[in-house]
Amino acid sequence: MRVIDPHVHFWRLDRGNQPWLENPQPNLLGDYSPMARDFGPVELCAAAGDIEIEAVVHVEADAIDPVAETEWLAGLPGADASHDLPSALVVGADLSAPDVGETLSRQMAASDRVRGVRQILNVHADPLFDYVGRHYMREPAWRAGFEQLAAQGLSFDLQLYPDQMGSAAQLAADFPDVTFVINHAGMYVDRHTTAGWRAWRDGLAALAARANVTIKLSGFGMLDHDWTHGSIRPLILQAIDTFGVERCLFASNYPVDGLYADYPTIWTAYAEILGGASASDRAALFADNARRVYRLDAT
Repeated sequence: MRVIDPHVHFWRLDRGNQPWLENPQPNLLGDYSPMARDFGPVELCAAAGDIEIEAVVHVEADAIDPVAETEWLAGLPGADASHDLPSALVVGADLSAPDVGETLSRQMAASDRVRGVRQILNVHADPLFDYVGRHYMREPAWRAGFEQLAAQGLSFDLQLYPDQMGSAAQLAADFPDVTFVINHAGMYVDRHTTAGWRAWRDGLAALAARANVTIKLSGFGMLDHDWTHGSIRPLILQAIDTFGVERCLFASNYPVDGLYADYPTIWTAYAEILGGASASDRAALFADNARRVYRLDAT
């Protein structure tokens, strides 16, 4: 199986740039101490098994110095001569910071593979699920910083929970020139009530109404540690039905989702859930959409 993986993370612990990884604390991932080891292109290609990786998009990994993270990624030699990875970068930046314009300029100067920005937005009443503890999308300074993305031609990886999707849909409407990429199928977190499902389903519909929004189908293990084909199939099919094949991208979220399944198992599950999908639909979901959204042909 040949894929473009639009959501992976690399790190090297001796750089001291990911203290959350070096000192694991309880959160929604469960025990993530097995991830506390170096992970880069060599390790990814070793984990891939019979999955043929054409390209990968690196998404920022909560580095305390995101520019240093980009500089390190730009200097990676790749796994071998045939794998010049990562192929594109979604970098970190605090859009609420007064110097965000300078930060983005430094990011783009560090690598010509920068394609977008991610700033995690997840807020939840349960501390186990809360990432940031503040509602960035409500802050005027953050929205002012967000304007820099359109000016720089950068996309925005949108990681949030369903009850934040209404605000995000309005943000996408306010910034029609920015491509939004929902992370991890919208992180269906409140799974124990019908209301939780409806919030996720209806939130996706509100976002899908904006033509500049796409969705990555990934990260299912983070909120369903013992996932099965049966548990993730409804989420995948609902997302594809809502956004259409042309706006969906399969991704691994490796090595985070490696806590729950190995790399080939993740991709094989996606392929089997697609069932009788056409060859063109499979090509779009497994590679072509990621190539277009992250402008890989420009690399």
